[in-house]
Amino acid sequence: MRVAILGLGLIGGSIGLAARARSGAQVRGYDPDPDVGARALALGAIDERAASVSEAVRDAEVVFAAAPVGALPGAVAEALAAAGADCVVSDVGSTKRVVADACADERFIGGHPLAGAESAGVEHAREDLFDGATWYLTPATGKTAGVLYERLHRLLSSLGARPTAIDAETHDRVMACVSQLPHVLANLLAAQAVAVLGGDGPERLPAVGPSFRDATRVAGSNSAIWTDIYLSNRDALIAALDELVGRLVGVRAMLDSADADAVVGWNDAARADRDALLGAGLVGGVGGDSITELRASVPNRPGVIAEIALALGRAGVNIADMALSPSEDNRQGVVALWVGGAEQAERARELIADLGFPVVAA
Repeated sequence: MRVAILGLGLIGGSIGLAARARSGAQVRGYDPDPDVGARALALGAIDERAASVSEAVRDAEVVFAAAPVGALPGAVAEALAAAGADCVVSDVGSTKRVVADACADERFIGGHPLAGAESAGVEHAREDLFDGATWYLTPATGKTAGVLYERLHRLLSSLGARPTAIDAETHDRVMACVSQLPHVLANLLAAQAVAVLGGDGPERLPAVGPSFRDATRVAGSNSAIWTDIYLSNRDALIAALDELVGRLVGVRAMLDSADADAVVGWNDAARADRDALLGAGLVGGVGGDSITELRASVPNRPGVIAEIALALGRAGVNIADMALSPSEDNRQGVVALWVGGAEQAERARELIADLGFPVVAA
């Protein structure tokens, strides 16, 4: 497989390392900083450096735009302009709103791996960065080509990731809540703690406990990256902040009235909520050890695979693998899905049937 990577930082470099080592892919990379490209080549993240986006994309079967969020729209547009008709183009941005215009092209499938590290740069790239990580995919119903979705899904699975379909709007709302809002709170907590100490004095917080350290670990994250993220998803982040303000007002009222029962209920509910979220990995885990193969008969039309993938993704059903088998006349075909756990497999079967597609367990 021929893979192109546009942007050779931590994520782009890790994609290259994993694709070369685990998929036997030939990887061509481009970065606007020639020194970064040289480091990526020396580290084995790419096989070949390209001098431009068009050169990197030439003859590629899969393209990953791994530029910073603010540069993603341009990188994706340039990649689509240079890519062949049978090439799938994806991105790794944490905000899908910025690449919304690209969704009109059936070759584009938005993506976002929930993986990273404290240190940026290709020198920190790792082949195992995506092991077990959810990798969101945002195919466009009615647009995305099924064969391209299958190719991207299969490649990401080979990298160790768990591809999960989600619609772009839901993705941005989820990321505002579980990624961007925690960064906002970390910044605010750090600022408030300094204010309590009187501002610019030389003192440090005495006996800082693990709760504060954990809660402020991401405070002041790289401004060059996070400013773009905050602003690109500002509508969803503002909505999340407004909801949080309402919840804070409620907590204040409980404390003001010294309502111990309410505080106990609130605290216990938070523990249960956290256990439920982390246990499910936010999108649902693979239950049990068994794998069930489902086969669905589908018409050959754009977006049908996206329709199935999104329905399962919304229900928290993870697709471990998939394959497409078109009919001889190419008017319809069979999509095979492998799902972990008997309960999830049955749920997947019900969801696919509800979409109107005949489906059986193989």
